[in-house]
Amino acid sequence: MKYTVVGAGAMGLRYGLLLQEKAGLDVEFIEPTAASLEKIHSQNDQVWQSRDQKDRHQVPVKIFSPEEYEGEPDVWIFFMKQMQLADTLKRLAPKFKKHQTALGAMNGMGHIEKLQEYFDDEHIIGGTAMIATILNDYGDVDFMGKEGAGSSVYANLTEQRSAVMDQLQEDFQAANLNPSYSDNFMGTLLTKVFFNAVENSIATMFQSRMGQLMAYDNFLEGIARPLINEAYDAAEAAGITLLESRDDMVAQVDYVSRVANPLHFPSMYQDFVKGRPTEVDYINGWIADLAEKNGVQAPNQRFVTNLVHLAEEMRQYNPPVNKLAPEYRNAQ
Repeated sequence: MKYTVVGAGAMGLRYGLLLQEKAGLDVEFIEPTAASLEKIHSQNDQVWQSRDQKDRHQVPVKIFSPEEYEGEPDVWIFFMKQMQLADTLKRLAPKFKKHQTALGAMNGMGHIEKLQEYFDDEHIIGGTAMIATILNDYGDVDFMGKEGAGSSVYANLTEQRSAVMDQLQEDFQAANLNPSYSDNFMGTLLTKVFFNAVENSIATMFQSRMGQLMAYDNFLEGIARPLINEAYDAAEAAGITLLESRDDMVAQVDYVSRVANPLHFPSMYQDFVKGRPTEVDYINGWIADLAEKNGVQAPNQRFVTNLVHLAEEMRQYNPPVNKLAPEYRNAQ
């Protein structure tokens, strides 16, 4: 199949480059952010790629603005910030065809409803990826972890298997994305949202790597578990079944922090230190809203949402330390 990746940020570049290089597939990129597109064009349509800050080299890409794009992919892969999606979809709307499938594997919640405005339910796939990646700068991506590290899960909105899903699983496996299939759509998406509600938000406020959070002995039981319990209470009140138990989710936070990606700065932190708005409203804020809509409360989720917004406001008085900058990248 032919894939077009919309959003040439950290995850968009990683997916597209792996599909292009490892699976040998025809991949094109669309970049709605003008500054990013200009930077990549200035590099002769090449992006810098490295792994764990080593073997930095350039890779050619086919990249376009939404307006200039004329390709016809089988699958659109959307990887961008939640707040960018509505405008990007509007810009791309004339390009969409009935037979095409939209894959949304973005952080947070809110994107599926936006995709439904342009694609029918039979042509929407949701996904989550536990794959650590850092965007050093526009057109400069760092794959974290050894080759083949991380995993991803995908579900059709209809929760029915399809030929497109079967081919996608094969292609993504060839690309070292370690995919698996789920027939639980909302459970699949919320696995990553509930994880991010702990790791992303807390690491951002304290400007820490994921592994550094574990220096506090009571992090799992005193911070992670209360947030996870509120998220599960909200899901259960809404009639949503998760893929794992509460204890499994706490164990996942522990494993990813200590073993899988201890040196990773979450994407929310990457936005925070670069002065951009975070996606906290689509993660912790979304969970708090879900709880309240279904007759339960999530005060910790609401409190964390407000604290992240407070931290955003405080940047004007206390600029955060950009530990993604070269002088910090080798610090552990």
